[in-house]
Amino acid sequence: MSSVRQNKVARLLLKELSIIFQQNGLDWFPNTMVSVTVVRVAPDFSFAKVYLSVFGDIEPKECIKAANLQAKMIRGILGGRIKSQLRITPEIAFYLDDSLDYAEALDEAFKAL
Repeated sequence: MSSVRQNKVARLLLKELSIIFQQNGLDWFPNTMVSVTVVRVAPDFSFAKVYLSVFGDIEPKECIKAANLQAKMIRGILGGRIKSQLRITPEIAFYLDDSLDYAEALDEAFKAL
């Protein structure tokens, strides 16, 4: 269960990471649209799981792998943007958001009935 503070920090990170990916996404992932869908923050704010949705030329798993390789650089950019709101910039790890695929599979299962 998340606290109110965790939810506020998660929304802040989601907003700022979305801006970072919007500004730098074409350089990092050419011909691919990457969007931040969910951010989950640990209770001590030291770690954040960031879920990405990937559409485009790059295979989604490869895109997540590349994002995780650049996590330290992205954390540095994020730290510069949120330095007045948070004392410590959380470590970040990127995961593939497969909720659209799951919803599509459910939809197909319901159509089969």
